[in-house]
Amino acid sequence: MSPAGAALKGAVVAYQWTLRPLIGCNCRFYPSCSDYALEALTAHGALRGSWLSTRRILRCNPWHAGGYDPVPPSPRSPSPARPSPTQDAPSLARTSPEI
Repeated sequence: MSPAGAALKGAVVAYQWTLRPLIGCNCRFYPSCSDYALEALTAHGALRGSWLSTRRILRCNPWHAGGYDPVPPSPRSPSPARPSPTQDAPSLARTSPEI
């Protein structure tokens, strides 16, 4: 990790240990904005991670619905293998009628 990335992660951790307990958990998203920032900095580095974190913080306001918002995958890391739609799908056909 670059020194800039380490410094940014240190700032986020310092916020989590000092101000977050005083302010409370008011984030509209899951994971929280500071946890998102740590993930983004780890996965994408200092420049793109800080850009993603800033965009996320700007969306965390009363006029946005919030919800689940994961960090996008890094182009450097391979994407997890997805099962095909027919693989591991539950069967919708009934084998015996219910009475």
